[in-house]
Amino acid sequence: MNPIKIDDVKAYVQENIGGFHSSRLQSLRGLRLSQILRRKNPYLFKAKNVLLAQDLVKMLLDAHLSSQEEALFGNFLEGLAVFINRRVYGGWKSSTEGIDLEFDKGGTRYIVAIKSGPNWGNSSQIRKMKDDFNKAKRALRTGNSEIRIVAANGCCYGRDNNPDKGDYYKYCGQKFWEFISGNKDLYLKIIKPLGYTARKRNAEFFNEYAQIVNRFTVEFSKNFVTDGKIDWDALVKFNSSSSKTTIK
Repeated sequence: MNPIKIDDVKAYVQENIGGFHSSRLQSLRGLRLSQILRRKNPYLFKAKNVLLAQDLVKMLLDAHLSSQEEALFGNFLEGLAVFINRRVYGGWKSSTEGIDLEFDKGGTRYIVAIKSGPNWGNSSQIRKMKDDFNKAKRALRTGNSEIRIVAANGCCYGRDNNPDKGDYYKYCGQKFWEFISGNKDLYLKIIKPLGYTARKRNAEFFNEYAQIVNRFTVEFSKNFVTDGKIDWDALVKFNSSSSKTTIK
C-alpha cells in the first residue's frame, strides 16, 4: 500500500476536469428543442400550472441537463477513483463487463462496480449488477480456482449503513473512498480540487445556456403558443401522438 498524495489528486483533477466541462458544454450545444420535448413528461408540467413559455422551456432544459450532467460527472469520478486506487493498491480499470475496478489487497481480489450515488438503480438493474459480479467471479476462477474474490458496489457519495448485502458489499461516500484508498478523510480532501477553473467554465456554459433558452423559447412559441397561451393539446400531440409530428 502506498498512501495517496493529495497533490497527486489535485494534479489529476486539474488535468482531467476540463473533459467534464467540455462534454457538458458540447451536450448543451448539440441539443434540439424537439429532443427535450419528446423526452420529458408534458403532463407533469401541466400539473405544475406552468403559464409562461420561457418558464416551461427552462424547466424542460434544466431537467434534461441535470440527468446529462449526473452521467458525465459520474464518468469523471469513476476515473478519479481508478486513478487513486492504482496509486495506492496498484488497481486497474477492469475489462470485464459491468466491472469498473479490480485490485488486490490482503490476499483478496476485489471487483468493484462504481456508481455515482446510492439510489442509482431499480431492482432489475441491481440484479444485472449481481449477474455481472457472478460472471466476473467465474471468469477469474477459471485461471485460479483458489482465488478469494469479494464484490463491491462503490457509490461516490451518500451513505448506506448496512453495507453487507449478502453476495456483495455496498460502500457509499466516506466508506467508498476509504475502501479504495485506505484514507478515511479522502472524501473531504477531494472536494476542493474539483472547483478548479469552475468559475470560468461556468461563465462560458451559462452564456451558451442563455442563448439556447432564448432561441428555444422563440421556437416553442411559434409551435405551441396560441393567443398568448401555451397550447397543451399541440404539445401533448407532439410528445405522444401515434402520428408523426414535427415542429417548424
